[in-house]
Amino acid sequence: MRIKILECIRQGQIGGGETHLLSLIENLDKIKYAPVVLSFTEGPMVEQFKKMGIVTYVIQTEKPFDIRIWKKVKKLMEFEKIELVHAHGTRANSNVFWAARELNLPVVYSVHGWSFHDDQNPIIKKIRIAGENMLVSKMDAIISVSESNKQTGKKYLKRFDSQVINNGIDQEKFNAEGNYKDIRAELGIEKNATLVLFIARFTAHKQPLALISAFITAIKEAPELILLMVGDGDQKDKAVKIVKDRGLESKILFQPFRQDVPDILASADIFVLPSLWEGLPIGLLEAMSMGKAVIGTNVDGTSEVIENNSNGLLVELENLNIDLAKAIVLLARDEQLRHRLKTNARITVQNKFNAASMTRQIENVYAGLMK
Repeated sequence: MRIKILECIRQGQIGGGETHLLSLIENLDKIKYAPVVLSFTEGPMVEQFKKMGIVTYVIQTEKPFDIRIWKKVKKLMEFEKIELVHAHGTRANSNVFWAARELNLPVVYSVHGWSFHDDQNPIIKKIRIAGENMLVSKMDAIISVSESNKQTGKKYLKRFDSQVINNGIDQEKFNAEGNYKDIRAELGIEKNATLVLFIARFTAHKQPLALISAFITAIKEAPELILLMVGDGDQKDKAVKIVKDRGLESKILFQPFRQDVPDILASADIFVLPSLWEGLPIGLLEAMSMGKAVIGTNVDGTSEVIENNSNGLLVELENLNIDLAKAIVLLARDEQLRHRLKTNARITVQNKFNAASMTRQIENVYAGLMK
């Protein structure tokens, strides 16, 4: 009999944790394990799991520790005869741990980035640390997707420990040598333009507005640049307004989240992720797997992936506008540097961030708990 695992995720929208879960389920040994997905919102990821034939449920909430839904979660676990629970992220964990404990089910917690951050209001940060402390104290196994996540947990949480299992990329899906749609033709982008790409949620911690500001500086020196920003979020409307007010609609293009991410990546020359913090950025790894020259900020998670001037460029947060603009212009103008970074980026993902290897390590965690 296959072991039934409830894989829990906070939302059905596309994000790092959701993409990680998709790769995990695609590579999971279906002879040994029968995954069931629980998402706490609808979205394209939910539809994708259903198309894959994965039993998928949605119990609607966007709140952590939403006690109103806990009994529904318990009923779902009972109905599906779940044997093990894997919670991906804080919000998902906060809404499944009670039901799992009531049913004496082992729980794995994958930390894709902590709910507390240094730039938060101190009171909010203190509350969130308390919440994480409570959650980790009740886990049977904890996985950190990066060493920096583990070290942050050790710094702030009592008796915290975890196993580091890096995010992995499906290198057949994200293959620089594959055949892809002509996204430039679809969006009216000239073939000789240097295309800079941002694929992420339009939220404060991903810094889309800071990227727009740096890009406006960069095009003064390199007018051949075009910026394509793909995603949605609470800063999207403001971003669109800034571009419209500056009359830059032909230089900065917007798209909603799309399912054809490899096609979009294939169209780009440079990928930029100017985050304030990261767990281990899957979007960045996907771009590197596709052989793109990447620019990231020198923050935890990202700095574990990018070795500056070897497989990408790292810029500091303190002087982001100027340094990011300089990095974009440098890559736009120096084709030899771009080629070297692209080559090394692919090698990095091939050697360190493989989806199949990631899945086998996670399966070993499952097997240890089910003995």
